Amino acid sequence: MEDLRYPIGQEKLDPVNDANLKEWIQNINLLPQKLKEAVNNLSEEQLNTPYRPDGWNVRQVVHHVADSHMNCFIRFKLALTENNPTIRPYEETLWAELPDAKSEPIDSSLNIIEGLHTRWIILLNSLMPEDFNRTFYHPGSQKTLTLGECVRLYSWHSLHHTSHITSLRERMNWQM
Repeated sequence: MEDLRYPIGQEKLDPVNDANLKEWIQNINLLPQKLKEAVNNLSEEQLNTPYRPDGWNVRQVVHHVADSHMNCFIRFKLALTENNPTIRPYEETLWAELPDAKSEPIDSSLNIIEGLHTRWIILLNSLMPEDFNRTFYHPGSQKTLTLGECVRLYSWHSLHHTSHITSLRERMNWQM
């Protein structure tokens, strides 16, 4: 039985190298378009459908991606301008229960993702290889992450949440 939480599997800890970074940055670059395609022509009822039992609905997934990627972009900027800063974690499950994530239209988050990713890709493509070794400390996980590891994580995160929606569409026989 497929684990609906991880339709593409859990994040693989592939090494941070030039070839992988290029692929991961491309995945991040493609997210705005892939996510728009994934939610194209969904009805309000479909947007309110959880992608799995006891999971977020499609609407919450889209708003979560905007919230998460905004936080990540800020973490990148902090790591590029400070020496191993301690970032501010957030309670993503509680954020997903706030009224803006639970019931509001997704257009605003799709627009945020598009604009944010335009800036993020410009930033990522401007970095020197050594910049991907810069770090930040995440007090929630009590881990220090490099920016290269963060690119890997958000490449996976982009594919992961898009797949939540596309795999739900497939299971429910909703036209793309």
